Amino acid sequence: MSGVHILGAGAIPWGKQPVMTQLQMALEAINAALRDAELNWNDVDGVVAASSRFEGGMGWGLHANEIVQAASERGVPCINVGGACAAGAIAFQTAFSMLASGQSETVVVIGAERMPKGFIPRPPGGADDITDNDFLRWVTMGLTNPAYWAMEAQRRIYDYKTTHESLAEAVMLMRRNAVHNPNARFRKSVTAAEVLASPMVTDPLHLLQICPVSDGAAALILCSEKVAARAARKSVEVAGVGIASGTYGDPAHRIPTVGGSVKSGVPHTSEVMSAAEKAMAMAGVEHDDVDVLEMADNTAWHLLAWPEMLGFVEPGQGDWMLQNHKYDVDGELALNPSGGFLSFGEATTAQAVLQICELVWQLRGEAVGRQVPSARVGMSAVLGLGANGGSVVLKR
Repeated sequence: MSGVHILGAGAIPWGKQPVMTQLQMALEAINAALRDAELNWNDVDGVVAASSRFEGGMGWGLHANEIVQAASERGVPCINVGGACAAGAIAFQTAFSMLASGQSETVVVIGAERMPKGFIPRPPGGADDITDNDFLRWVTMGLTNPAYWAMEAQRRIYDYKTTHESLAEAVMLMRRNAVHNPNARFRKSVTAAEVLASPMVTDPLHLLQICPVSDGAAALILCSEKVAARAARKSVEVAGVGIASGTYGDPAHRIPTVGGSVKSGVPHTSEVMSAAEKAMAMAGVEHDDVDVLEMADNTAWHLLAWPEMLGFVEPGQGDWMLQNHKYDVDGELALNPSGGFLSFGEATTAQAVLQICELVWQLRGEAVGRQVPSARVGMSAVLGLGANGGSVVLKR
């Protein structure tokens, strides 16, 4: 046992927040998590924030110091971490380490983001620069993120005869899961015809097969074994954690490049696969032990490919698993019972924290309307720009 537990989880509904600031969103999510844990700010002795690039009053993005100055100035240590879309997982690992080392007893992990409309731009104040990789891929090559994912989807169609209908069914599953999730932005079921009738963004991916951007915030209260033992609230054990960066020779179409030197034996999206391998080894679990998988589904392609890459099913079997309802809430492996990125829209630094919140609610049996029967082991997996990967395994 790691000796680290989760005592509280909280989130605000995802969507667009024209009135609330990033700080207000963060405080609302933290206060919800504290209420869930039946604790208050006086019990907190550490705050770790997943810092963003879009908004924030202290330099760049969400800032833990800004949070404590607004809520509880008691000299607690504040740590701010990056990692793009994986920042929440990296913040979680940081808080875990603070507790496992004995330096802290109760730590807040927070991710909050107000996303700009449309495609993610460079940081505020940034300018076009011909030495900037993002400028080169966006402006001179036209390669925005969906173009990379479309290349992967086209390759899957070639390798495994994946159909457009299978890619549509992946979206249908996520929307079904989200119908009863009060925090999801899109809570209406869709048909395959509706998915395939949505505008083509980059062949073969339609608009409804790509996650949009949203505003959102999620928080977790991590604690030591001692705090968990005396708490009135039932906790969930943090059984394993893992973060990693990419490995040279990775065959993935790596942003911001198009191609690289592929080496035999290096896994696709190696940062995520390495992080997941670390988390599972630490937790002492096998793939068959995992009841719930909350993973990044930036597109429908991810839902077919990632469970294969993570080792849950054989390569090319994802289509069959989906079509035969093996990924349903009551299937062999509940895949994104929250509804995933496709139903929430990605709020960059908050998304990985929300994944872990969902695992907590599932393992406690509190995911009303989307509950995975008898869930005992949950796992997350997330990818961040710059080849950042993160994974967490929880047990009850």
